Amino acid sequence: MTLRIIEDVEEARRTVLRRRDVLVLDEVPEPVQDGIRKLFGPGVTPDEATGKILQDVRRRGDEALRDWTERLDGVIVEDFEVARDDWDRAYDGLPGDLTAAIELATRRIRRFHQRQPLPSWETTEMGGRLGHRATPLARVGIYVPGGTAPLPSSLLMTAIPARVAGVDEVIVCTPPGDGGRVPAATLAAARLAGVDRVFRIGGAQAIGAMAYGTESVPRVDKIAGAGGLFTTLAKRQVVGQVGLDGLFGPTETVVVADDSADPAWVAADLLAQAEHDVLATAILLTPSRPLAEAVQAEVTRQLASLTRRDLLETSLAGQGGIVLTPDLAAAVKLADAFAPEHLCLSVRDPGVWAERIRNAGGLFLGEHSFEVLGDYVAGPSHIMPTGGTARFASPVSVLDFVKLTNIIALDVQTASRLCDAAARVAAAESLTAHAAAARARRGEGDGDDGTQDEG
Repeated sequence: MTLRIIEDVEEARRTVLRRRDVLVLDEVPEPVQDGIRKLFGPGVTPDEATGKILQDVRRRGDEALRDWTERLDGVIVEDFEVARDDWDRAYDGLPGDLTAAIELATRRIRRFHQRQPLPSWETTEMGGRLGHRATPLARVGIYVPGGTAPLPSSLLMTAIPARVAGVDEVIVCTPPGDGGRVPAATLAAARLAGVDRVFRIGGAQAIGAMAYGTESVPRVDKIAGAGGLFTTLAKRQVVGQVGLDGLFGPTETVVVADDSADPAWVAADLLAQAEHDVLATAILLTPSRPLAEAVQAEVTRQLASLTRRDLLETSLAGQGGIVLTPDLAAAVKLADAFAPEHLCLSVRDPGVWAERIRNAGGLFLGEHSFEVLGDYVAGPSHIMPTGGTARFASPVSVLDFVKLTNIIALDVQTASRLCDAAARVAAAESLTAHAAAARARRGEGDGDDGTQDEG
């Protein structure tokens, strides 16, 4: 196949740079429709199917988990929890070079997150003590996708920040593979990350188990981790029952490159991202036609030797593209407006251009800071906002695993000084009991008349 080159920016905005709500399916893929019809009958949407699974898990607990695991994964599971001995055997049985790589990733992810400050603070400058106390969550559930490939890296990227934040208990749910087994690399990652328990449960039923609790799976305070369509739909439906790190759609990368970029490297980075999913997005923005044509040729050449070629071709045909821009500033502006999960600046002086970026989950500055390193071993979490939510959302960090409590410990004089103002605002809201409670304390501060300037 040939990756398309789009020469008109407005056409690019209408096509590859057009944002779609991936959780609102205008056209449900036929394989998904067929699976839903077989399980639920005709006329049921993915969102409705997800709701039925969640309600069944809430009502029947483990019994529902077993039924849905057999129906959806084709596996009969008696004991959902993976025994500790299996973790140890998995770790001991990994090839030495893979163990070393996972250990390296673990160390770097932990070191990065250990440098993130937790926002506990107090001040006495406003009278008495005011501040924030950051408290780790008691129990967190991590969802680790299975699908077409095990993803131990996703476990590390979520469980380690939770542990660094001080979470008491970290559990993992991940789909069962062949024979109901969890991949050895995932179990080894769980051991290295300090996970407490691992359950072989996937999809919407796993989200339901962690949100509501069952006989085997404890209810958690927050669910973290990305997943497929039904996992994400399930997360959206349990909002309010449990905390969430975010709602993540298909992964996406935008590369902004000038004529200094290596076309073979740019093509490799686009292919690496497109490999994740048929709905993944991989886009190059560049003002250089020679680079665009060289990257186009490289994509075709490199694609021929890759094992997931069919998936890659579908992804690149659906969401991929090369957009020619009037200049580099226009490319950067387009990238910022798209607000991608990954934004790679393969340009001269990437730090200078990075100053113009407001919206990106992760900024990768220069060709040696390529996105695949961020996926595995750089250090920051690769769980980042997708679908344009980088306009307001952040990557997973230790802050996702703590909650803030306001500390209010005013001294008598300050409280007395504030009473009249509180009473006046309460009266304006017609809350007379509030006003009365404020006036009851008035005058305790040695006759202060409440007129001191707080500015």
